Amino acid sequence: MKNLKMKSARAAKDFSQEELAQATGVTRQTIGMIESGKYNPTLSLCVAICKALDKTLDELFWEEET
Repeated sequence: MKNLKMKSARAAKDFSQEELAQATGVTRQTIGMIESGKYNPTLSLCVAICKALDKTLDELFWEEET
């Protein structure tokens, strides 16, 4: 499942994938794979992404039930 919430939050902060990757200590490819739903990040990476984007885990990573 694509992480459109993370992509949207990144765009709102005017961060490129590269800038978010540098802020969280991973590669740009990792950020791209998380956003495209091809990589499931560790909890510590999720927390680092949330801190960089000023969001909570719920806001970025909680899947809504349909």
